[in-house]
Amino acid sequence: MTDFFKKAFSDMKESARAQHEVDKANFAAAKAESKAQREEARAMGKPGTRKAMMQAERDRQIEEANARKAEAEARISKAQGK
Repeated sequence: MTDFFKKAFSDMKESARAQHEVDKANFAAAKAESKAQREEARAMGKPGTRKAMMQAERDRQIEEANARKAEAEARISKAQGK
């Protein structure tokens, strides 16, 4: 019976340590994300940086739109049997 309790408490201790590691990793990730958002907000205050970031976003949107257009044209060709 005592062996059962030793094993159970050992398992609980191991589980608590593992959960602590997960919590530490999640906290570090949240902290890094928060800092990244703060730095991005600070950078958006600078006109040159804001312009570059907005242009990069527009370029990404154009690229996505062109990919969707190419996919749609391929579907049209396939439907027409070409």
